[in-house]
Amino acid sequence: MARQAATLDDLVQQARTHARIRVAVVAAEQGLVLKTVQDAASLGLIEPRLIGDPDAIVACAKEAVDLDRTMIVAAKSEAEAAQAGVDLVRTGEADAVMKGQIHTDAFMRALLDTERGLRVSGQRVSHVFMVDIPTYPKLLAITDAAINISPDLNAKAQILQNAIVLLRHLGIETPKVAVLSAVETVNPAIVSTLDAACLALMAKRGQIAGAIVDGPLAFDNAISADAAREKGIVSEVAGDVDILLVPDLVSGNILAKNLEYLAGATAAGLVMGLSAPVVLSSRADPPAARLAGLALAVLTHRSAPSLPDTECAAEPESAIHCAAQPETACGPIGG
Repeated sequence: MARQAATLDDLVQQARTHARIRVAVVAAEQGLVLKTVQDAASLGLIEPRLIGDPDAIVACAKEAVDLDRTMIVAAKSEAEAAQAGVDLVRTGEADAVMKGQIHTDAFMRALLDTERGLRVSGQRVSHVFMVDIPTYPKLLAITDAAINISPDLNAKAQILQNAIVLLRHLGIETPKVAVLSAVETVNPAIVSTLDAACLALMAKRGQIAGAIVDGPLAFDNAISADAAREKGIVSEVAGDVDILLVPDLVSGNILAKNLEYLAGATAAGLVMGLSAPVVLSSRADPPAARLAGLALAVLTHRSAPSLPDTECAAEPESAIHCAAQPETACGPIGG
């Protein structure tokens, strides 16, 4: 088990102790993307494979980025670039994928394609933000704020299990999870409180493994032991939470961006549940967030589920059993 990281910089330093991974950078023709890739390569984290317009990539690199001995894969469009990134993973020429200067929907469409993408039968695809907040003593995971729009109970269980797997790779042996809602009591009129109570019981019964789960909890009770105490809430999670499971994509995205823009936080995002780690950077992300996203990919790539053999690939199971990601439930936001 790795030592627990308290900041995004700790993640980068932790990743430096691992072997480099090969990263397919989709739509790499942007200065900030190339600078991040250069920094990650200089730190020994990655070997980049740059995908896009070769002339534009060279022009954006200028003198600030060394492209000597760097693989460049030509692509004429966003769709072609995204598919090229997927193909590099499928052929064993890349270990992870990073979003560059490309719209999220075009990027994720190629990744989630049931025939030519990186989907794995029976696996829920979800997103985790690792957030470094100056006023909180450790990294805080927020899930899912980018892919699953309005997950049901089965989907939330798998989203949560993905986040637990990620945090265990980051050195947190038994993460503490708060399942968020607007209130801390079960109210049949608020579906997220019912889901939260079910998830907490599922964790106690072993249906969700490897974490201490409590909910429903409002955000203040999850993040502050004092707030929980004032409301008479007895909780192992309150004030020491590692993972916030949000009710839906909208609330999670608002929460993550609130922390970034009003609390000085930095958030690095990773897609879980595909056959390779996927760094889903926003075009507005600062270099530190992008670099930490690559560090997350380094720390998790060996645990990614494998693609099945083409000849024996099974159809995704029913959502009743495993909540396999249906296309209608996946609407990655633009960024």
